[in-house]
Amino acid sequence: MTDRRAFLRNTVLALGGAVLTGCDRVSESDTGAKVLESAEAVTRRVQRFLSPSRALAKEYAEADISPVFKPNGSILPDTPAYQALLRNGFADYRLEVDGMVDRPSRLSIEDLKALGTRTQITRHDCVEGWSVIGKWTGTPLASVLDHVGAKPGARYVVFHCFDNYEEDTPYYESIDLDEARHPQTLLAYGLNGGGLPVANGAPLRLRVERQLGYKHAKYLRRIELVSSFADIGEGNGGYWEDNGYEWYAGI
Repeated sequence: MTDRRAFLRNTVLALGGAVLTGCDRVSESDTGAKVLESAEAVTRRVQRFLSPSRALAKEYAEADISPVFKPNGSILPDTPAYQALLRNGFADYRLEVDGMVDRPSRLSIEDLKALGTRTQITRHDCVEGWSVIGKWTGTPLASVLDHVGAKPGARYVVFHCFDNYEEDTPYYESIDLDEARHPQTLLAYGLNGGGLPVANGAPLRLRVERQLGYKHAKYLRRIELVSSFADIGEGNGGYWEDNGYEWYAGI
């Protein structure tokens, strides 16, 4: 995994260098970092202009479902906390929801189901160039946010996961509140009419259908509402973003 990550990171950086000569020197300066951050914000605004905040990703028919939903990234976390849950069939699993919320909560899968369910058949687009169609069942993230109540000033939802991509480096991702409240953004516990397989993120994963696959965090442990992710990881909003990927990965 480390070799794959290094290859992808180098590819991203090489492409960036082809567009912006001297990118490394620019990004290492305070001014350059602000310029690059501003450029990504412009890209995000353009994407949102072309695809309004409530525009839906295409949904497909049952006949379009891929025979196998290809797993990617981690397929079996080896952290003690996850392994303990796995041995017990996830009976003791609780999703922690905290941060800038009025009512911090610990939610079982049954608790999530009680907040509402949605099923959708959508296409997963990986940054590596492959796609697959799956049928997802889960709870709209908007329903969870309504349940806990976002405090004024909360801007982002950070997803902390059970899997480590490197020693002592837990996987994490984030989206903004607008994307979190999109009707197709789910906390998914079912795939193709059955339970969620371990390789695909059991017991719970994120589906954020208008963005590339690396945004769809698996093995969710905790959801945290924050005003900034500057002090989380390396401050770029996600594990892959800390390694050169863009934070907003709109399709």
